[in-house]
Amino acid sequence: MHSVIYNGQLGTNPFEVIKLTTEHLQEVLDLQEVVVQALPDKDILQPLSTEEFLYILNGKGLLIGAFVDNQLIAFRGVVEPKIDEEHLGYDLGLVDESDLNRIMYQEISNVHPQFRGFGLQKTLAQVIMDQIDTSKYDYICSTVMPFNIASLKDKFVQGFYIVSVKHIYGGKLRYVFALNLRNDPQYEEDFVEVSMGDIEEQECLIKQGYVGVFMKQVNDDWVVQYKKLKRM
Repeated sequence: MHSVIYNGQLGTNPFEVIKLTTEHLQEVLDLQEVVVQALPDKDILQPLSTEEFLYILNGKGLLIGAFVDNQLIAFRGVVEPKIDEEHLGYDLGLVDESDLNRIMYQEISNVHPQFRGFGLQKTLAQVIMDQIDTSKYDYICSTVMPFNIASLKDKFVQGFYIVSVKHIYGGKLRYVFALNLRNDPQYEEDFVEVSMGDIEEQECLIKQGYVGVFMKQVNDDWVVQYKKLKRM
């Protein structure tokens, strides 16, 4: 029996959230496949392999799932990443293994197409963040493809900020986001707004110490607002 960590309502459908285990693996893989097939742009999502899900489920992270009538309709995960040359902690300027070990990644988030539009991704973000032991971790990091508007909004709403934009995962362009679990970031007043498509200008701003804190639509374009972090 799995203990319920959250109860909610999706329209007329009640749902419950539990911590997933290895026995849910096939349901997770099946739902991921449904989500991938429904994507107009397959590059938006970096699907996880069976091995990657097992890594999380076997104690190197946490995977939570939302169920309606005993059917898995959404899941969200965080993971303790392996330390390799692509570790996102380097984008925060961290180099010591002891510091890198205090970082978790906000990993994959999938919602069944039939249950979109209820803010479930946001709800699961709040639920899973409440489960994280902040005595063990200092930062949560994540990557999002530019112009993946729903996922970008998801990160900014949670308080994440952009610390890098680079090619990762075999050459895919991604923003690197960070969330400080210890202190709410404080920003300077001045800001610069840049078209999301102007990668070179954003890279230049980041090198000057700016981070991306907000995005908005301007006519047919999306712009990202960059500010400098105040020195603590």
